[in-house]
Amino acid sequence: MAVALTLALTAMWPPPRLAAPATGGHVTVTARKPRGRRLSGKSTTASLGCGSKPNNIRGATAAAGGGSKMEAVAASGLRASFLDVLLSRRRNLQVPLTVEPGSPVKHPLYQGRPPMGRCVAMESCPRKGVVNSKEKLVEENFYLITESGEQGRVPVLLLKLNDTTPKRKPVIVFLHSSYKCKEWLRPLLEAYASRGYISVAIDSRYHGERANNNSTYIDALKSAWRNGDAMPFILDTVWDLIKLGDHLSEREDVDPCRIGITGESLGGMHAWFAAVVDTRYSVVVPIIGVQGFRWAIDNNKWQARVDSIKPLFEEARIDLGKSEIDTEVVEKVWDKIAPGLDSQFDAPFSLPVIAPRPLLLLNGAEDPRCPVLGLQEPVSRAAKAYEEVGSADKFMFIAEPGIGHQMTANMVKEASDWFDRFL
Repeated sequence: MAVALTLALTAMWPPPRLAAPATGGHVTVTARKPRGRRLSGKSTTASLGCGSKPNNIRGATAAAGGGSKMEAVAASGLRASFLDVLLSRRRNLQVPLTVEPGSPVKHPLYQGRPPMGRCVAMESCPRKGVVNSKEKLVEENFYLITESGEQGRVPVLLLKLNDTTPKRKPVIVFLHSSYKCKEWLRPLLEAYASRGYISVAIDSRYHGERANNNSTYIDALKSAWRNGDAMPFILDTVWDLIKLGDHLSEREDVDPCRIGITGESLGGMHAWFAAVVDTRYSVVVPIIGVQGFRWAIDNNKWQARVDSIKPLFEEARIDLGKSEIDTEVVEKVWDKIAPGLDSQFDAPFSLPVIAPRPLLLLNGAEDPRCPVLGLQEPVSRAAKAYEEVGSADKFMFIAEPGIGHQMTANMVKEASDWFDRFL
């Protein structure tokens, strides 16, 4: 087993960078092109009790347990530290979680270069043939108030079938990529709703209904760099997802033990970190979103990620008196706008904390923003975590050959199969 594992990993991560996972786990090489290589392992932590209603958010995220007391303490400590960072920039902690009615968005706002044409990958999601499906599809548009201020009003789009069997349904939360919005995800929402799920999407911070113009997201990133008063890259949206978990857990049509989460690119990062801090997200599928931030800095592979929000780093470069963006600029930006992203909350430390909840990581083998080599250590540590309590089938990593930073139809199918299996 160990020899086979080493050989398979050598094919994925060529020497001299190979560091095989700890004992256990396995790699399955599949002939179904181009679905790629899979690494499985086993688990460590327990999740929040189903249906529990904690008195405060720390109670909702302090779950631990699993392989050993030391590992449980480490997982609980990481969650507590992450929550402390989130709380450090909340404007008003006393704002009650409330719901306000909304309306369908007729003209969604896409920042940067608007998407052109159909999204083949999302429209490939398996659907169930439902008679009179359009008449049976129920759409809810509403806002969750998660904190004071304009960005504390979270737009939510929810789709489900109008039936009562079962009364409580599983939920999947979908998160869009940079510069897009929740409406972009509608093909996925409809496909999952046809199969009996409640499908939910939100606009992340400074996107969609939370944006005023074509540069709102970039402007927010620059402001965070200058003022240090917000965390628009990943972390503030994670706060909203914790609050969304509160809302979903209290709905009469939701099974609170069956809430899954997924997302593409930036949305994959949101799904990853929301699952780290909030164990109510019971099945997790980040798509082209997981990377090793510290590895990218140490190995000079940060350029593609920086280019995705380059105006922010150009402004930081000027402020720091640099002639070009370098690793110092990158480190200082992450420290300012996303504390801990390239250190204590980075993938090697946070991915294992998701165990034992089912976790599927979907990446392109040639993705420059999420380099596969930078996932070597995180995947190895996660495999070990899942191995320790015997849940090999609950962790899988797939790097699709020949694919860069792109969500493919194969990834959509893998995610669909994973949710059908575990949720």
